Amino acid sequence: MLISPSLEKMSREVISIKRKALRINLEGSIYGTFAEIGAGQEVARTFFQVGGASGTVAKTMSAYDMAFSDSIYGEEESGRYVSESRLNKMLTHEYELLGERLVGDEYEGKRFFAYANTCSILNYTKTNDPHCWMGLRFQLTPGGGYNDVIVHIRLKDNDALLQQRVIGGVGVNLIFACFWYSTDINAFIDSLMDNLSVDQIEIDLVRINGENFDIDNRLVALKLVKKGYTDATIFGSKREVYQPKDFLYKKNVLCLRSRFRPYTLLSEDMQKSGELTFQHRLADDEQFISLSELTLNNLMGDEDHDPTDFLDRAELLCQLGHTVLVSNCDKHDKLIDFFTRCKTKKIGIIVGVMNLIELFKKENYYSAPSELLSYFGGIFRGETVMIAYPYYSKSEQKVVDTTTLRVDESLSHIYHHLISNNLIVDSENSHPDLLNIFSDKIITSIQAGDDTWKAAVPEKVAELITEKHLFGYKKECIEH
Repeated sequence: MLISPSLEKMSREVISIKRKALRINLEGSIYGTFAEIGAGQEVARTFFQVGGASGTVAKTMSAYDMAFSDSIYGEEESGRYVSESRLNKMLTHEYELLGERLVGDEYEGKRFFAYANTCSILNYTKTNDPHCWMGLRFQLTPGGGYNDVIVHIRLKDNDALLQQRVIGGVGVNLIFACFWYSTDINAFIDSLMDNLSVDQIEIDLVRINGENFDIDNRLVALKLVKKGYTDATIFGSKREVYQPKDFLYKKNVLCLRSRFRPYTLLSEDMQKSGELTFQHRLADDEQFISLSELTLNNLMGDEDHDPTDFLDRAELLCQLGHTVLVSNCDKHDKLIDFFTRCKTKKIGIIVGVMNLIELFKKENYYSAPSELLSYFGGIFRGETVMIAYPYYSKSEQKVVDTTTLRVDESLSHIYHHLISNNLIVDSENSHPDLLNIFSDKIITSIQAGDDTWKAAVPEKVAELITEKHLFGYKKECIEH
């Protein structure tokens, strides 16, 4: 990433929203437009309040009525005005006007920007889901090309006035970050939350593109989850990052929870057999989204300093055409809570029987029956099914599935209730002969240059690991 040499690079100091706005106003070269819909003109108002706004503000506007908004930005086919589509139309229109109207010697040396937001704050009856799309299209060098930063936030305050103030704060933070922290992605993301807290907002999407940026937005998404600014993020097979609720809204969802280090023949069988099982629980005309989930506890390492391991896994899954979920939902009930907030329909979770064994260990609970009831109540509160993939027990010298799994006697009534009501089911057409595949052994073989690992992964995965030198595979590790 590049930054204009004329702009002082500041140390990472948390300063107030008003000081940031004043700093921008007094800088002199930052000049542009504010277009805000749905929550007043809270961002522009902050710049006017601190003084010196004539150095920054070319125009402010709020096309609040849909007729005015449509006449300026065009109609929305979806009928949704608080959307990324509407935001992009606003940014494009307002930025183009800057180039058309701000010409002449007095604008030499100016770095133009267009800030826009479209928001829904808490209604009078407090029955809606407050959220906001905001973005900045901006130049880092006068006369240069533009960059885009798109942000989506969910508003948590239980008061409309407080939500307006939060929108104003995030908007100022965003503009400041784009001009002052464009060379430091950690500082950039952290600064969006300056003077705010996760009790007030959730930042579930930040997408950065432009001629001054060379960054993988999947890493940005991972950082949002790791920093606790959101519970989960989703990206697709072409590396595109999605806003979770927009992507999952009213969809049937199947989730495979695994390490994917790397994706093996066992992973593939878990996914395929799980998909077959889940499809049989849907109507003939129903479709579902299949997600491959990486949880933070499965991303242990130093990714903040070396993101290689995460990107290796992400790249493999993307190349295989997977849609990837990265979450901090280490427990199944927390994952279900996330899906519920996204207003999904039917939910399936693919787990190994080994995971069920851990869930039903009495020693993992202070008060096992009551805690377990509460836990599973959180999982199966809607149309949720847990699809169990078998496991090979060395001690018993046999394959264990839900019919042969033995749990503590004091918890057996809970287990049998879940089984008899088809809330926990065995995966169909699974292949127990694959149960001798272990990811750690594969990684060891890859890094040692031992080619035996190739027999344990799909052919496409083997090709990608050798071609892209993933998971520590080195060029000198030539096939024997």
